[in-house]
Amino acid sequence: MTVEQVVLLAENGTAIGVEDKAVVHHADTPLHLAFSSYVFDASGGFWLTRRALHKKTWPGIWTNTCCGHPLPAEDVTSAVVRRLSDELGMSGLVPELVLPRFRYRAVMPDGIVENEMCPVFRVVTDALPVPNPDEVDSTERMPWAEFASSVLDGSRDISPWCRLQVAELVELGPDPLKWPVASPEDLPPAAR
Repeated sequence: MTVEQVVLLAENGTAIGVEDKAVVHHADTPLHLAFSSYVFDASGGFWLTRRALHKKTWPGIWTNTCCGHPLPAEDVTSAVVRRLSDELGMSGLVPELVLPRFRYRAVMPDGIVENEMCPVFRVVTDALPVPNPDEVDSTERMPWAEFASSVLDGSRDISPWCRLQVAELVELGPDPLKWPVASPEDLPPAAR
């Protein structure tokens, strides 16, 4: 079995090495490359997921549809497709880049840190999720406007990265199916 690794980053977004995913998250997590994806159906319904209860970071917390880390030398768009297939059994997807420069740092109550450059993608599909219990505890579909409003007003408990992403995504417009697609040139160099 191959050990999954993440790409470590310099502050300018260039790759400076790799680290085993199993050991990279701790109290002094180095900056690394990740992604987030938001899956919508053709009517604008949004799929959110609850992270598996045994995950090291933010177990059992509700979040955007899927997050992950590109493997070394893996294109970030291919990583989105791979993880949506692995976590939710979704295939035939075409991710579209919407927030190329998103970055965040968050600390769990136990001191574990997330520290990521994390481009955000939109995916539109009518495929239904089939959660992999190793990754996803459960899923929920809801109208985007209702979800975004509940995140922004604090009435929905959600992952810290999702809360920050939603604040930026609503600036792209009220209809997620009409958000402008960003240029891949705006990605961190390691993700291009």
